[in-house]
Amino acid sequence: MYQPLNTYIKNRVSEYNAIPASRKTVLEEIAQVVTRELNQNQCAKLVFICTHNSRRSQFGQLWAATAAAYFGVDGMESFSGGTEATAFHPNAVNAAERAGFTVEKDAETNPNYKLHYATDSEPILCFSKVYDHASNPQKEFIALMTCNDADENCPVVLGAASRFKLTYTDPKLSDGTSAQNATYDERCAQIATEMLYLFSKVVA
Repeated sequence: MYQPLNTYIKNRVSEYNAIPASRKTVLEEIAQVVTRELNQNQCAKLVFICTHNSRRSQFGQLWAATAAAYFGVDGMESFSGGTEATAFHPNAVNAAERAGFTVEKDAETNPNYKLHYATDSEPILCFSKVYDHASNPQKEFIALMTCNDADENCPVVLGAASRFKLTYTDPKLSDGTSAQNATYDERCAQIATEMLYLFSKVVA
């Protein structure tokens, strides 16, 4: 794993105590489902869902994959999607770069981004899409709702074997302000910390 990213992760692990107890309970419940899926099926698929699939759900997909790799959890696959497609927002991409990922971009409209956490790692492919896009699992996945709007407007996520509400404040509220980078970095760090905590509890 890239050294700057490894240092970033260790800093996030040291912040587990900042996660509220109620939040830890939800993360531990998700970890139990992931553990069960891995033990029963040798595979667990997580789909992070928000309205535009541009910020929070992309962070979720990215950090779930990275946390699983960090803790040596094999067989876990992470995805993301929205109730509509827009683009992986540049401010979120920049926050991921500041955390220590390397980023490749290969299109201009709704770009496809390939993010790496290590020199020899398979790229994590991030682009905006609806949650039932062909590149995402169509059944037997764990749906994680990362925004209230998507949670309320998708009372049923077709194909999901289980569903959890795991919402985050949208960093787009800071777009174009002096707080922009700090807000995106804060959200990136929060989601990183929670995904690391979650996968530290997976036993498979």
